[in-house]
Amino acid sequence: MAYWVSTFITIVIIYIAVSIALYYLQDYMLFKPEKLPKDFQFNYDNQKFEEHNLETRDGAIINGIQFKPKGESKGVVLYLKGNSKSIKGWGKFAVDFTRLGYNVLMVDYRGFGKSTGRRSQKAIKRDLQEVYNKLKELTTEDRIILYGRSLGSGFAAKLASMNNPRMLILDAPYYSLTKVTARYAPFMPLSLLMKYPLPTYKWLKYVQCPIHIIHGTHDKLIPYKTSVKLSQVNPKLTKLHTVIGGGHKDLNNFESYHLMLEDIIRSKPKSIDLTTTSINVNHSSKKA
Repeated sequence: MAYWVSTFITIVIIYIAVSIALYYLQDYMLFKPEKLPKDFQFNYDNQKFEEHNLETRDGAIINGIQFKPKGESKGVVLYLKGNSKSIKGWGKFAVDFTRLGYNVLMVDYRGFGKSTGRRSQKAIKRDLQEVYNKLKELTTEDRIILYGRSLGSGFAAKLASMNNPRMLILDAPYYSLTKVTARYAPFMPLSLLMKYPLPTYKWLKYVQCPIHIIHGTHDKLIPYKTSVKLSQVNPKLTKLHTVIGGGHKDLNNFESYHLMLEDIIRSKPKSIDLTTTSINVNHSSKKA
């Protein structure tokens, strides 16, 4: 056998082996869950909260915490977290919304915290829709705000595309998870291998509520240009908010983030009479 033939066969075998490994190991690479015992007691200083469990139709348990504002509630924020740890640690971010008068519901995905069940993209989407349906039993959709952080941004976009919340807020979102992983494995057939493609850009097309995207300019995991591209998917409903110098995990350490978050939460849809603007005026150097 010629040397180049044996080399080619070896490369093909390695490529196939890596592809198989990537398919079966991606859950371990994408998700970094913190598991909690059933009797774990949550504790948050200076925050009122209640723990809830939702049993899904396939028998899984989705564990969540509802944080409450001090005064009368203005609505509820369904906060979909990132891919690591559990709501035990993510709960500290609820104060950013309770201080504005909103209830905050955080849930752990399957296999995170106290939540159980076999994880898949379809199962998580179904779980979150069941959670959303429970919220609709307690309040009207015009009082529900969807907030998706990193991994949770894709699931939040999907929920918004299937429902009618007051608004959708995406924090450091990705165009699709396939695109994110392609940066690290550019030669792999990820469109075939990914169990969690999470095509945020596809779902945003069908969102009919105001969309607010928050992203830091120094995000090295999901580049800022990703949000620029996403903001063009549904431009009439989308507003991009830029945190200058912000990375992927530190936006909460910037005053500008909290100022823009407050503006977003308190904002109401506006319309203007474009006939009174310069929208149809052409800029030309040939005329004064």
